[in-house]
Amino acid sequence: MVLKSIIQLVIYSVVVFAHQVPLGDTVEQPETWLSKYGPQIDQPFSGPLSFSHLPYSRCLEDESAQFDIAVLGMPFDTGTSYRPGARFGPYAIRSGSRRQREARGYSLAWANNPYEQGSQILDCGDVPVIPFDNVLAVDQMQVAYSTLLDRPMASHQSVWAKGAQLAKDGREHPRIVTLGGDHTIVLPILRALNKVYGPVSVIHFDAHLDTWNGYPGTVSEQSRITHGTFFYVANEEGLVSNSSIHAGIRCKLMGLGDIANDESVGFHFITSDDIDDYGVPAIIKRIRERVGDTPVYLSLDIDVIDPGLAPATGTPEAGGWTSRELKRIIRGLAGLNFVGADIVEVAPVYDQAEITGTAAADLVHDFLSMFMSQSPPIPHALPGTWPRDEL
Repeated sequence: MVLKSIIQLVIYSVVVFAHQVPLGDTVEQPETWLSKYGPQIDQPFSGPLSFSHLPYSRCLEDESAQFDIAVLGMPFDTGTSYRPGARFGPYAIRSGSRRQREARGYSLAWANNPYEQGSQILDCGDVPVIPFDNVLAVDQMQVAYSTLLDRPMASHQSVWAKGAQLAKDGREHPRIVTLGGDHTIVLPILRALNKVYGPVSVIHFDAHLDTWNGYPGTVSEQSRITHGTFFYVANEEGLVSNSSIHAGIRCKLMGLGDIANDESVGFHFITSDDIDDYGVPAIIKRIRERVGDTPVYLSLDIDVIDPGLAPATGTPEAGGWTSRELKRIIRGLAGLNFVGADIVEVAPVYDQAEITGTAAADLVHDFLSMFMSQSPPIPHALPGTWPRDEL
């Protein structure tokens, strides 16, 4: 027994001696990710899903969240007349924006990076729209938009001086880029904007007029409100100025009575074929002359683009504009008094390789640059580009 104890003591001593650290030496600590590789950045294909990897906040509940421009999703699609699915539009547009980010936001076409112009831009998430009750859903969207519109500006210095001149209360209000959702979402948006600016002129990019007074089978007040009738209702409520304009129209009509009705709602229109007959500069000129110096809201239905280039939409119409043509027209509108903008009717279930979501995300980037620009950008005369004749 004594011998066994001696053997155990010897073994223990050897083990302890083997693990002793000489004086002056330290135990090597395992290398951490931060010390070896630095910050845990998001790759274009990784990280939480926000628009262009922007900071994300649930702004409707976090009343401390401040911004100058908010990106807000409205996942509503129970006002559609044909194919539903636009409730997934905000997700698809954010997903299409994953290759965009603040650090690489400079555009040659715009000659700016919208994230470096002094305005705080924040992704405010989605309105938790109820999908079972359109009356409730429309009210939710209006309250949500008004909540963000009334938030104090994040910047202490003026970032949009004209906004204070346009607003009834004489102060600058944040601007919101809304991700739809079907086009019905514009009615609650216009109701919210009316409280701050009064009636606004609308620049409406769409294949369809959306000024009809109702669809067959309409038997209740709420059933009048759809993605094809909301402008008619907005006109009844005095929300739209008689200086609004459609661009890209090519839908089938009941007849010329639809055009007369459209004019009574306050709209003129540009057809998709006009781009061939008159060109992009003439279209820009006509839009600018129509809305003038009024407060302007821009609403863009993705179906203004030809479905061969943007198939993921609820009511596709052949013969639309290309995304390049549309982007050039939008650049030509910079400097107008934009109080807000939206992009709607992206229904990703009908998409192919995310081409519609990617196009929509790129247009939102254009909206942000448009908000920041005082006038249309002048093309760069950069080394290696085409020489430009001075006229």
